[in-house]
Amino acid sequence: MEIIGYAASVLIGISLGLIGGGGSILTVPVLVYLFGLDTLLATEYSLFIVGISSLAGSWSYFKKGMVSCKTALVFGLPSVISIFLTRTYLLPLIPEEIFRIQSFTVTRNIFLLLIFAGLMILASYKMIRADRPAEPLESKNNILLATRQGSIVGVLTGLVGAGGGFMIIPALVNLLKIPIKTAIGTSLVIISFNSLIGFSSSVNNTKINWNLLLSITGIAVTGIIIGSQLSKKMDGKVLKPVFGWFILVMGIYIIIKEIFL
Repeated sequence: MEIIGYAASVLIGISLGLIGGGGSILTVPVLVYLFGLDTLLATEYSLFIVGISSLAGSWSYFKKGMVSCKTALVFGLPSVISIFLTRTYLLPLIPEEIFRIQSFTVTRNIFLLLIFAGLMILASYKMIRADRPAEPLESKNNILLATRQGSIVGVLTGLVGAGGGFMIIPALVNLLKIPIKTAIGTSLVIISFNSLIGFSSSVNNTKINWNLLLSITGIAVTGIIIGSQLSKKMDGKVLKPVFGWFILVMGIYIIIKEIFL
């Protein structure tokens, strides 16, 4: 299973490099089901893997001038604050056993995985559907909406360890009117800082297997370098719906496995 997990880690990186998001949504399921990690620990590992991979992937976009630092700050600052508050105060409040329905017990692990599955289904919907032009809004309203979106991404990243690129890129393109290539580069920068700050905020409370974590991260970074190179020759919009269907199947599988199996 670990061999399959390492192969999946390459796909995580390729997705991040090619379409700027989506790959991180696979990280926690890979860590839980293929590497056998506890869900809460998997969210911690995911933040590091996604953070380092996104940072590596953003470098090529940064060199080409396809990163908007101002936008990264406007969107990223509320995200960082939300992540810190979520990892520091909200996660520790979730009990090991949340509630029980007859013989079925919803534990913290199941609860987080179900949130994650819901997030995967939402991500798949956004990837599968055709992009629609957003209605024009006033600049001030756009910035406020982007700030709100950044806060939502921060809470989700803090809870389940996903980068949130599937939410960041549409916000950058539709609300802040950023070209898609620049939105991808900027998204990778936002994801990297969000994830690494989230990781650092709770790493002291977690026992880390650095050999495993660095191995998976190294493979994911290799994948994102491959994805960045492929993005020069392939249109990410063509592959996006295909990847969306894959994520949809994975999300449904998690729900069935955690509730019925």
